[in-house]
Amino acid sequence: MTVFFDARILFVRAIKKLVRNPILIFFSLFQPILFLLLFTQLFSKFAEVPGLFPSGITYLEYATPGILLQNAFSSALQSGTSIVQDLNSGFLQKMLVTQVKRPAILIGRLATDAFRVTVQSIIILGLAYGLGFKVSAGIPGIVLIVFIIAFFGFAWSGISLALGMRTKNEESVFGFGAFLTFPLLFMSTALVPVAAMPSWIQDVSRFNPISYAVNAVRDLSIKSYFSWSAEVSALLVISAIAILTMGATLYLFRKVIS
Repeated sequence: MTVFFDARILFVRAIKKLVRNPILIFFSLFQPILFLLLFTQLFSKFAEVPGLFPSGITYLEYATPGILLQNAFSSALQSGTSIVQDLNSGFLQKMLVTQVKRPAILIGRLATDAFRVTVQSIIILGLAYGLGFKVSAGIPGIVLIVFIIAFFGFAWSGISLALGMRTKNEESVFGFGAFLTFPLLFMSTALVPVAAMPSWIQDVSRFNPISYAVNAVRDLSIKSYFSWSAEVSALLVISAIAILTMGATLYLFRKVIS
């Protein structure tokens, strides 16, 4: 058996688990959909303030990229809780005494997370389209948007996985995830333009990885052509995060299986 064959089996197992318990997908989507349906309508007049937003853009068009990234955050936290459940239930220990390839355990988990984020992003995009959102770059733009969001979720899930293997506690994963996620989200360009921020938050936003990813998604949705500047910057930043988080995950995973 190869690594990818084993990973496919574990991926199918995780997908079946999601299908049998769809409430997990619902809770992941609940907050982003709430933001999409309520916040974009509540702050719709915000985009009419002169000089804050790009000309001709609605708050729905501005905030939807940030809501998509918020969903990637929420889904990434489930990676850590899933690995904790496998550890505490003894499932991981049972896998380790089989012939399954060790890297396949992580690959299968990460592939499941990327798939879930992709499906959820498509659902959110569909709802946003129903409210009037559009991607000016067309189908290629939508594909690249979903890729950036899935890649961001993949990179961020490394933090969740590392926390799960380090603490072996679901509450700790959720607690630290919320502590890290919401300040980063609100101190980025996800929901508010830089011009509307206090000066010290503007400084944080310029170095915030969420801002890079959101700006790339927003660039694709607003412009009818690929400028590549924001997209390349986002992919480089996400790649750097992925190297760091996956390095920590691999290190802790080796300690767990040894």
